[in-house]
Amino acid sequence: MKQTPLIDAHRRAQGKLVDFAGWEMPIQYSGVVDEYQTVRRHAGLFYVSHMGRISVTGHGSLAFLQRVTTNDVSTLSVRQSHYSMVCTADGGIQDDIFVYHVKPYEFLVCVNASNREKIVKWLHEKVAQAQGCKVQDRSDTLAQIAVQGPASRDILAAAGIADINSLKVRQCLDTSFCGHHTLITRTGYTGELGYELYLPAEGAAPAWDHLLETGRPLGIKPAGLGARDLLRLEMGYLLYGNDMNEDTTPIEAGADWVVKFDKGDFIGRATLSAQHTNGPPRRLVAFELVEKGVPRHGFRILSPDEPQRVIGEVTSGNLSPILQKGIGMGYVLPAAAKPESSILIDIRGKACPAVVVKPPFYKRAPGTP
Repeated sequence: MKQTPLIDAHRRAQGKLVDFAGWEMPIQYSGVVDEYQTVRRHAGLFYVSHMGRISVTGHGSLAFLQRVTTNDVSTLSVRQSHYSMVCTADGGIQDDIFVYHVKPYEFLVCVNASNREKIVKWLHEKVAQAQGCKVQDRSDTLAQIAVQGPASRDILAAAGIADINSLKVRQCLDTSFCGHHTLITRTGYTGELGYELYLPAEGAAPAWDHLLETGRPLGIKPAGLGARDLLRLEMGYLLYGNDMNEDTTPIEAGADWVVKFDKGDFIGRATLSAQHTNGPPRRLVAFELVEKGVPRHGFRILSPDEPQRVIGEVTSGNLSPILQKGIGMGYVLPAAAKPESSILIDIRGKACPAVVVKPPFYKRAPGTP
């Protein structure tokens, strides 16, 4: 397995290390639910350098990204970012990504760890047909740390980031942190106020230690992939490999909002346009169990009128600590996709009633940052 520069820090913190997309990563430290509660109440520190970071530069970079992603990159001012998709020619999702416009003619693309090599190879193939554009995989030299939770802003301010209070959602900030040039972004994957720090790999360990030390009075703890998965599920955020893959389109996955047809041609446009007009053959829905139970990936979704008839499959599921009920997502036939529709989840042979709901499952209290 590959290891990130913080492998020793994970071991010192007694992290439970597992194989995740070929990387030795902490699934938990103090426990998944404890880390989940820490992020919801205070702040969690995530080391996510297993993900891919790809630089796209040159005067042709905007045109290139317009061609290979679904969202409209031309709407991004410098130091802004957005969520997007990379699709196959048939509209299947190769990966879901974040695109950061960090400087004029310079973009940073963050991709999933499991898709890093695939996307890097694919982008290199496509850039060979473009002009004035260069693609560089910076994943090994650029580290990524995330601070997520209601105390995250105060922690970064206490750690020496003077301009953090002015950073708005999906904006970027160029600064210096622990002696290294650092790009700070405000996106996140937990539903809470949160930030990501991109800095040279050699600065990752000092930055990690400094954030833990500075944030300790404000309740910060290291958090692993288990808590991250539970937090994103409560927000209805998609997980590649579970809720989408190359056999899934953004329209089916309910990500129509990141597909901009009016920007011109892009890879996958024809199929996605047809589904947008005529409707997809299936739709991703969020659901809550009516009775006690925990839905899991791969469980069958059944018709309430014909309990033996399979109408879909659960892609993500768990017990929500804050709702104290089973929640999940899955693909169903369009007729069963309307909110408040009744469905059944086959949990180890028992047909458990559930209702389709509009995500997110978790909503922050009014007035929270």
